[in-house]
Amino acid sequence: KPRHEVKIDGFFMDVTVVTNKKFREFIDDTGYITVAERTVDWNEIKTQLPENTPKPHDSILEPGSLVFKKSNVSLDNLNDFFQWWKWKIGASWNNVSGDGIEINTVQDNLPVVHISYEDTLAYCKWANRRLPTEAEWEYAARGNSKSNAMYPWGSPYTRTKEGRLLANFKPGRGDYFGGDTKNDNIYTTKVKAYTENDLGLFDMAGNVAEWTSSVFYEGSFNFIGDFSPDVQYNAKDSDPILMKRKVIRGGSWKDIAYNCQVSSRNYEYQDTAKSYIGFRCVLSMAPRIN
Repeated sequence: KPRHEVKIDGFFMDVTVVTNKKFREFIDDTGYITVAERTVDWNEIKTQLPENTPKPHDSILEPGSLVFKKSNVSLDNLNDFFQWWKWKIGASWNNVSGDGIEINTVQDNLPVVHISYEDTLAYCKWANRRLPTEAEWEYAARGNSKSNAMYPWGSPYTRTKEGRLLANFKPGRGDYFGGDTKNDNIYTTKVKAYTENDLGLFDMAGNVAEWTSSVFYEGSFNFIGDFSPDVQYNAKDSDPILMKRKVIRGGSWKDIAYNCQVSSRNYEYQDTAKSYIGFRCVLSMAPRIN
C-alpha cells in the first residue's frame, strides 16, 4: 500500500510451477545438490550465532529442511513459529516428508518444494530462464481481469456454485460462496488440477507459494529498483538481514483464501527451504529487430 502503477516490459511465463519431474531432469543433467541436501558446516553456522555458542551434537548437524506441522488446538502465542514448523533431518525436494520416502513417478506432476532461492537460480540458469519480479508475477496473476480483481479468476468468490474450491487452499477467512468448511487436500495437488486464469496460467493462487526475485520491504511502494528483471539481487553474507528476504507470492495449500489473493504478499529468507514454497520461471522478450 498504497495502490500504485508499475510499468513492466513484455515477458513469457511458464504456465505451471516447476514440477518434480522437471526438477529431476535438472538434477540428473547437472548433478546439482540443493541447499537442503548439503553437508552441514558448523564453522559456517557458528559465524551466524552469538559468540561461544556450544556446538550441537553431530547427530543434529545433518542436512534437512522445514516441514509444516498442523496444530489441532488453538495457538496462543503466534510469535512462536516452532509451533507449526518442524526442522526435519533428511527432508528435501526428493524426500518431502523427511521420512525417507523418495519422490516417484506418481508425484511427477506435483510442484517441487523444499527449494531455496539459491536453488531456483541454479535451475533458471540451466533452463535459460529467470524468476519473475514481484510486479511481473502480480501482473500475470491478474491476467486480463480488472485491476481490482481479488483472485486470478477475476471474482471475489473462492468456490464454484456447486461448492468446489477454485484453488488448493484452506477454507477460512475470505472463503466466499458457501460450501463445506473442509478441504481434503492436506498437501500439494497436481499442477493443472484447477482452472487456469484467462492468460492460461495455472495455480496463481494456492498450491505452493512462489519465489520472486524481488527483495521484500514492508511497503511495496518503497521498492528500490527491484521491479526491473535486470536487478535480481542475490544477497551477500555481509548484507543486513532485511536484504536477505525475498518476496513470495500466491499463497499455498496451507493458507486460507484471504492469503492467496493476487495482492497478498509474504517473504522468506533466501537461504531457507520449506515444504510449501516452489517457483515458476519467466523469459524476457527479445528486443524487436527492424
